[in-house]
Amino acid sequence: MTRYDVTLVRTDGPNHAIEVDEGETVLDAAQRAGVRLPFDCRTGTCITCVGRLIAIEDGKTDSDDGETNHPLDAADGFTYRRLPEALTDRERADGYVLLCIAAPRANCRVEVGPRVRAEVGDSPWA
Repeated sequence: MTRYDVTLVRTDGPNHAIEVDEGETVLDAAQRAGVRLPFDCRTGTCITCVGRLIAIEDGKTDSDDGETNHPLDAADGFTYRRLPEALTDRERADGYVLLCIAAPRANCRVEVGPRVRAEVGDSPWA
């Protein structure tokens, strides 16, 4: 079985490296590893569990072009169990990912925490 290493990068606390089985969501793997992540709906219709893809195993980072905060597309590192309804196409293209329904396709680093949540704003369903 394929496993992916996902590092959860927190600006407000310690980072956590977790192993995620192929097809498993980041949220499920984090809970299995005893790492707390916020969540609510588990269906991709809120943004409580949002993270932002900042690096992929192949060496891509969100600043590869020399510009600060050049986003990676979430599709470069993740596949979804269902459409992430709470994110716009632009937010997904900017690297935002809903960890409750996202399964990694590569080893990667994901920024999580209140700052990321604040960058996305309110759920479209609120």
